[in-house]
Amino acid sequence: MSDSSFSPRTAAVERTTAETDVSITLGLDGDGTYDIDTGVGFFDHMLRLFAKHGGLDLAVECDGDLEVDDHHTVEDVAIGLGRALSDALGDKAHIARYGHAYVPMDDALARAVVDLSGRSYCHLEASFERERVGDFSTELVEHVWRSVADHARCNLHLTVLHGHNAHHKIEALFKAAARALRGAVRRRADHAEVASTKGTLA
Repeated sequence: MSDSSFSPRTAAVERTTAETDVSITLGLDGDGTYDIDTGVGFFDHMLRLFAKHGGLDLAVECDGDLEVDDHHTVEDVAIGLGRALSDALGDKAHIARYGHAYVPMDDALARAVVDLSGRSYCHLEASFERERVGDFSTELVEHVWRSVADHARCNLHLTVLHGHNAHHKIEALFKAAARALRGAVRRRADHAEVASTKGTLA
């Protein structure tokens, strides 16, 4: 069985609260097509490059309470993205399970390692000299990935190994995470049906 013999993996997630209205569609076996509008420009930029470098077809729309700040919008989109990843992965049959990537961005170098284990854990090592990049609060970087890991039920270890420019460091992190995930979700017929001696990744 070749990769092309597998059925496409997709998911759609809606999340509505008193603070946000989020709609996400995700295809794991795409070509990096995206349509992103969260109202937070820098976050939109990060999600677009996440889709492109992850080979994901991703559509995100969020109407959030940006008159308060960017927190609720970013948080709820990240929750929805994690849920969409979990839903699209299904029983995780034939996936590689593990992925890792190093990505440079000028002065910055980031590393991402992921295990689609069915258990959530996030470790982030990064510091940012600025409180904001554009309209995005840099303190939310950790919140994004912790929310994704919690709701995708995966292990995610992210490190900025060095760098000075906050934009570059955040962008390198998103690209590294995307490329690590791209490797982890890849299916091959010669992979074990489920890559675990337990017989399940749940």
